[in-house]
Order: sequence, then structure tokens, then C-alpha cells
Amino acid sequence: MTTLYFMRHAQSEANLGDILASQMDFPLTAQGYNDAKAIAEEFSQQHNINKLIVSPLSRAQQTGAPFAEIFSLPITDDSRVIEQALGKYAGKTYAELDDEPNYCHDRSQRWGWVPEEGGESYAMIVDRLQPFFAELSVDGNDAILVITHAVTMRMIKAILANILPEYPHEIAHNGEVWKVEFKGVGQVHEITSLLFGNSKEQVSRA
Repeated sequence: MTTLYFMRHAQSEANLGDILASQMDFPLTAQGYNDAKAIAEEFSQQHNINKLIVSPLSRAQQTGAPFAEIFSLPITDDSRVIEQALGKYAGKTYAELDDEPNYCHDRSQRWGWVPEEGGESYAMIVDRLQPFFAELSVDGNDAILVITHAVTMRMIKAILANILPEYPHEIAHNGEVWKVEFKGVGQVHEITSLLFGNSKEQVSRA
């Protein structure tokens, strides 16, 4: 059976600034760099991977770099696991969103909500994730780490829990890792949360 690990990138400059990064290319903070290295080292003491798939955004790529080094693996870019496109709201702080009446503040109502000026609804994120999951083997011996983003992980959890169009409202912490024994699309999966280093103490939102 294929073992999947999904990780939210380490702390980025956007996280530090309370900014909705969306698909804007914010790098990791100094703490984020250090956390990524520490998490990769601790992870490698307990788990093994033979494939590393990473969102093309810098904060994910920089988080993936120490895993690539430790496990001697190339990074495979995959835009299907990129963060949600938030259109006109990308780059705004949470405080600025308080003055945006058309922003969907209710997390439970975002399935069909499309942010203005090129944004993606949650349903649209699932549409790009479904082919990703469909390509995964359920019979192989692969152990794959996917480094992605907060909202995308929210949709990943909904797919794996087979609860769509419902979805969880909480999100993964920076550096949090989920482990899943993949049984195939349409199955209900048990998701184990693995916390390393500072991710044990973080509180995040999106």
C-alpha cells in the first residue's frame, strides 16, 4: 500500500505578517528555514520516503529542500497542490479583510464561493486535486511526501475523509505532517497528525 505524508510548509513571511499569501511567492522566515531543517531531521529518524512532491511556491520549495538533501531525492514540482488562488484578496492582511464586504468570512460557505478577479472556490481546488489522487497507486510500496499549503490541505483532508462537499474548518499548523495509508479515491482514510518541533505549539488560521 502507498503511504502518503502531507505537510504544510514551515513559517513564511506571510504567516509572520498575518497575510493571506494565496499564490503570491512569499519565502520562509529565518525561523521557517530552521524549522524545516529540524522537522526534516526528526522526520527522517522515524519515517522513510522515496518520492518528494512539492508545490511550486517558494515557501513550499524551501521547506522541501532539507528533505531532498536528507533523503537524496529530487523535488518533483506539482502545481495541483499549490495554494488557493484568492484573486483580489491575495496579499491582504486579515485585518484588511474586515473591511471587505464581499470576502466570504464564513469558512463553512466557501465551497462554491469564487473570490473576485481570478480566485478559486474550494470546489475548484478539489477539481485540480482529484486527478492527483487518481494517479496514485494503491498497490505499490511508495512512501510519498507532499509539501503543500493550508487551504489545499483542508481540501485534501476532505477528499481523504470522503466527506465532500463538506470539509473541515480547521487547518494544519505550519510544519504539521499528516500520514495516510492510501486506499484509493472514494475510500475513507484514517489520517494521523504528526507534529515535530515548533509545529507542536503553533496555532494557525486561514
